[in-house]
Amino acid sequence: MLKYIAAMMLLLHSTATSAQTPFNPAEYLDLLDVCYTTHAKDTPALTIKGQRNTYQRLYRSPELGLLNRWELWIRDDGTAVISLRGTVMSAASWLENFYSAMVPATGSMRLSDSIEFKYKLAADEKASVHIGWTIGLAHLAPDILRELSVLMKERQTKDIIIFGHSQGGALAYLLTSYLYYKVEAGDLPTTTTLRTYCSAPPKPGNLYYAYDFDFITRDGKGYAVINAADWVPELPGSVQTFGDLNSGSPLSDAETLLGKQKWPVNWILKSVYRKIKRAPEKTQKVFQKNFGNRIYDQVKKTLPDLKEPQYTASSNFMRAGSPIVLMPDEEYHKKFIEKPGVYFTHHLFEPYIFLINKYYPHKLK
Repeated sequence: MLKYIAAMMLLLHSTATSAQTPFNPAEYLDLLDVCYTTHAKDTPALTIKGQRNTYQRLYRSPELGLLNRWELWIRDDGTAVISLRGTVMSAASWLENFYSAMVPATGSMRLSDSIEFKYKLAADEKASVHIGWTIGLAHLAPDILRELSVLMKERQTKDIIIFGHSQGGALAYLLTSYLYYKVEAGDLPTTTTLRTYCSAPPKPGNLYYAYDFDFITRDGKGYAVINAADWVPELPGSVQTFGDLNSGSPLSDAETLLGKQKWPVNWILKSVYRKIKRAPEKTQKVFQKNFGNRIYDQVKKTLPDLKEPQYTASSNFMRAGSPIVLMPDEEYHKKFIEKPGVYFTHHLFEPYIFLINKYYPHKLK
């Protein structure tokens, strides 16, 4: 009997393990090479020979919206790669990052009087996402869907990898969610598989969006690769109010509970509670006014037909994706030395490549 139980446990373990898609550092380095060409101003070589595969570029988009760009590549095993460009040295591109109020993760956006972008990025109605990167998605998504549809028809492609670094990583989150729910709705073939690498990504949305992303990419289908010395994954700053909590929390009914205490205990506790409650609410409103309404006025100079959306009363930004944390050590800090006025020492491709080679040499052979 004990042997039978042990055999069953071993079988269940092996089945669970086989369902996982383990982090592939060689593939990640290949995708950094692919993404490097997406960032390049010119159009470098159309073919990249990676660690174990060869990649061929099929399409490079024009700059769209707030200067976003993407490329479509095909790997020699038939896998499609969507490479998303990050921030470029332009005010419009940086505005996409700074425009960081939140909007519902399911809704619509008016790009003009005649163009409405409808999207679903989470199943939970409490989920919210960064407005600037949602605008980026709104301009990229139609182009991506068109090129993907052609590729799927011509080559029967069903496996898709989504990759982006920095702002591109933030867009990779949202694009993954967008395509996942397109598959669920039947707008893309049900055989479509998605895998995502968000490299050096900032935080894309609130806790409920993060929950949703982690759920739809469970079993190793969505990674966030983070250099622990990099400040970009720490942003946007997060403000959690009691309104960000699930409704079952006793804090949502705290005044009633405190009111049942005897005086003056109830009066003192209510006073303290109100101060604690109001402080983050006030901060959140200031955040929304400055990084929502005021930044919109600047965004409108580049996108004059964009209608200002209705923001959600949340700034509770959270990290998403299965984390692959790359921890700098003494050797790293000797090579990548921080200097006054140099802000991206730990954020560019080179430190990520260095740390991957350091911690995964046995998987790169």
